Amino acid sequence: MRAARYPAILSIVTLLASGNALAAGTLPPNHPILGTWQLDVPGTECSEIYHYFPNGTTLVTSGEEVAQSEYEIAPTPSLKGFYKITDKLVKDNGKKDCVGQITPVGDTSVRYIFFHPSGDMYLLCEDESLKSCFGPVKRVEEPGA
Repeated sequence: MRAARYPAILSIVTLLASGNALAAGTLPPNHPILGTWQLDVPGTECSEIYHYFPNGTTLVTSGEEVAQSEYEIAPTPSLKGFYKITDKLVKDNGKKDCVGQITPVGDTSVRYIFFHPSGDMYLLCEDESLKSCFGPVKRVEEPGA
């Protein structure tokens, strides 16, 4: 499921367009995005699973969809506490996601992540405001686990 089509349910992963991003493959091992995350899609009995790898790639499953993305993310949060993240879909099996959509390869989105202080949850937002978010997206596995 991709954010460009669902203002209320956004996709995660990224390829940042600002100079404050870390290039793919340069994430420090303690960056909070690394690991496996789960979003229970509202109004469905379906979950999306996001695996964020330190090389700047993700593996996402949503319904029957299996997709790979490339992302870049800010190394530190902004003054407002958000990490800017950009995602570009590079591979997709062409099957439907949790809400019945098929995401085209090349789809790119820019979002903002706000981590809970525990590091075990985050909100995904349209901009640097908690008024435009959905979630929580919950950690299900630490990096390297």
